[in-house]
Amino acid sequence: MQCSWKAVLLLALASIAIQYTAIRTFTAKSFHSCPIPNPVNCSLTQDTDVADRLCDENPTFPYNLSRKTHVLILATTRSGSSFVGQLFNQHFDVFYLFEPLYHVQYTLIPKLTQSKSTTDRRVMHCDLYFLENYIKPQPVNHTTDRLFRRGASKALCSPPVCESLGAVDLHLEEGDCVKKCGTLNLTLATESCREHGHVAIKTVRVPEVSDLRALVEDPRLNLKVIQLVRDPRGILASRSETFRDTYRLWRIWDGTGRKPYNLDVTQLTTVCEDFWNSVSTGLNRPPWLKGKYMLVRYEDLARNPMKKTEEIYDFLGIPMDSNVERWIQNNTRGDRSSSKHKYGTVRNSAATAEKWRFRLSYEIVAFTQHACQQVLAQLGYKTAGSEEELKNLSISLVEERDFLPFS
Repeated sequence: MQCSWKAVLLLALASIAIQYTAIRTFTAKSFHSCPIPNPVNCSLTQDTDVADRLCDENPTFPYNLSRKTHVLILATTRSGSSFVGQLFNQHFDVFYLFEPLYHVQYTLIPKLTQSKSTTDRRVMHCDLYFLENYIKPQPVNHTTDRLFRRGASKALCSPPVCESLGAVDLHLEEGDCVKKCGTLNLTLATESCREHGHVAIKTVRVPEVSDLRALVEDPRLNLKVIQLVRDPRGILASRSETFRDTYRLWRIWDGTGRKPYNLDVTQLTTVCEDFWNSVSTGLNRPPWLKGKYMLVRYEDLARNPMKKTEEIYDFLGIPMDSNVERWIQNNTRGDRSSSKHKYGTVRNSAATAEKWRFRLSYEIVAFTQHACQQVLAQLGYKTAGSEEELKNLSISLVEERDFLPFS
C-alpha cells in the first residue's frame, strides 16, 4: 500500500500531534477521518506532492481517543517547565515526552533564528517514526542514540523501552539513564506511548495558545493545555546565567552598569509579548477553550507545590498517584547543587522562584518592568520601586491571585 501523506498526518494528530505549521495552517479547516496506515509500509521520503491528496480513495474511519487525556505544557525556556514536566513524568500512567519539536525546529529553522513563519513542519508524537525525518544522523532500523533529552522521559528509560535497568536504577540522573539504556528503539517507544493511559508533552516552541486551536477543537484528542508562566524578570535572570554566550550583553550590563548600545532587547520583549497575547486569549475564555485551559504561575507552584499539583491533576481529571507526591516531597526542599546539570529539578523551589532578585541589578529590573509593564500587571507581578525593595524578601512581588481553570 502506498501511504497517503495526509493519512499519516491524521494518525499522528490522533495521537496528540503537536506541530507548528499544522497548528497555524489547519486552524480554519476541518479534519477528515480515514483508515489508519501501517507506519511500516509508509515511506518517510515519498514525494511531498501527495500532501495535496486527503485520503480521497479511502473510506472514512472514526477514530476516537477521548478516553485518553493528552496534556500539553505550553511554556518558554527557563520558566520552570522542566520542573512542571516532572509532575507528569513521575506518574505511572502518563507517557511524557520532553521537547519533541526540538528536532523539527533544529532541522528546518536556521540556527539562532526563532521564525514564526508557516514553514512546513511535520507532525509527531505517539507515532514517533515521524521524528526519523529530523534526527541527524537518521535512525537505522528505527533505532537512534540522538533523540533530544531522551533521559528526561521516564517512559523512554524504563521497560519495555529499556530492558537493561534494574530495581536500583529507578531514580537515575538523566545522563546515567542514557548510558545504561543505549540506543532508543522508536518502535518500542511508540508502543509504550500508546499503551499508557495518558500522554503529556512539554514544548517551548509554540508561542501562543491560539496556535493550538485546531488541536484543541479536534474531538478525537481530548487535549488540555497547561500554560506555564513566570515573572519575566526571573526568566531573564535564569537565561542570562544558563545561556551565557547568547545573553552576554545582558551580563555585561549587569556587571558594569552600562547598557550596551547593541543589546538585543527582543530577547526580553518577545517573551512578554507572547505571554500577553497567549494569556489574554486564555483569560478571555473563548468557547473553544472551555474545559481545556489552565494558567499556572511558576511562583505559585514553587511556594506550594503539593497543593498546586493537586489542582492541576483535578483540572485534568487524572488521579494523582503516590509517585508524584513522593517526587514533590523529595525534590522541592533540596539544594540545587545536588543536581548534576543545569536542567536539574532538585531544588528548594520557593527559594529558587525568588533568587532572581539577587541576580539582576536594579537598572535591569527597572528596564524590564518598563518594557513588560502590561504583562506584569496582567499576571499579578508587582514592581520594585528601589533596590532596597528589590532585595527585601519580606516584601512579596507576587500578588495573591487565583487563576481558576476555565471549566
